[in-house]
Amino acid sequence: MTSKQRAYLRSLANPLQPIVHVGKGGLSATIEKQADDALTARELVKGKVLENAPETTREIAEQLAKAVHADVVQVIGRVFVLYRRNEEEPQIVLPRARS
Repeated sequence: MTSKQRAYLRSLANPLQPIVHVGKGGLSATIEKQADDALTARELVKGKVLENAPETTREIAEQLAKAVHADVVQVIGRVFVLYRRNEEEPQIVLPRARS
């Protein structure tokens, strides 16, 4: 993913509310399923890591992205953004990468 594509996704994610919340239990199968379903439906998901989470926001975002086969778009403070293209019904058209 290019920096231009990442910037575009960040701009789309700005007005979104976090729908994935990770708390003191850390990542679980339920959270992974919730994120996977949301990515399938929306392609772009914002999540929040609560203060009592056992790991940093970056660590949780990367672990969750790996589990659901997504890309980490952004991590700011306790908020992260994930992106995964829906191959069957794409909703977001990324700017083309220059070759």
